[in-house]
Amino acid sequence: MPRLARQKSSTDIYHLIMRGINRQTIFLDEEDAAKFIYTLIKIQKKSNLTIYAYCLMSNHVHLLIKEGNEDLGIAIKRIGASYVYWYNLKYERCGHLFQDRYRSEPVEDDRYFLAVLRYIHQNPLQAGLVNDIASYPWSSYQEYLGKPKLIETNFVLGYFDSNKDKAIEQFKIFHEAKEKAICLEFEDKKKLRDQEAIELIRNVCLIEHGTEFQNLDKVKQSEYLKRLCNEGLSVRQISRITGLSRWIIQNDVKN
Repeated sequence: MPRLARQKSSTDIYHLIMRGINRQTIFLDEEDAAKFIYTLIKIQKKSNLTIYAYCLMSNHVHLLIKEGNEDLGIAIKRIGASYVYWYNLKYERCGHLFQDRYRSEPVEDDRYFLAVLRYIHQNPLQAGLVNDIASYPWSSYQEYLGKPKLIETNFVLGYFDSNKDKAIEQFKIFHEAKEKAICLEFEDKKKLRDQEAIELIRNVCLIEHGTEFQNLDKVKQSEYLKRLCNEGLSVRQISRITGLSRWIIQNDVKN
């Protein structure tokens, strides 16, 4: 069956998601995340893209982006190809890293634009990775508070106030509100088979065998458990693979 054509945006602005193939982790350390942002900067200039927001999660990326002087699909392929080439050299691997087709949705009005912006910045909070979105290092939120290196901040801050200092304060308040908008996300929250779950745990936790999870320090365990549950693993499945008791896992995730 032929693929459906992407829905075009009258504003040329899109919310899109790039995800690792088979949910594979695409950022194993800080160097990986920094390299991806550098890649965004490089392709942004080449393709004349305008990026309003980004968030790098362990196995996917959210972007709020405006198409430039070439088709957005071509620009995204450039980003993916450049990063994957570097990633494969670093980790001595070959083959695909990203799911073959990114997901996107048009952003047609101001209200939804701001909703997507907040949704993207709140991703780490919703995933249980941080208690404060300002503490997450791999999103564009901090660029709005300081000196931007990738993001076009003036356009967004102009929604809040003509005075930059006042606009930043209103921007912070806006992001404190609980997100209610239903935004683009991957819909395949199907249960993973045990072999898929084992591979996911290995990639996320950087371990060879599931039982090695028990040797990690408690802070890392807590962080990884939240991420694994967010990726769709059940408490029972995590317990079976890592050897941790269900009670420990449930208590960690709730807290």
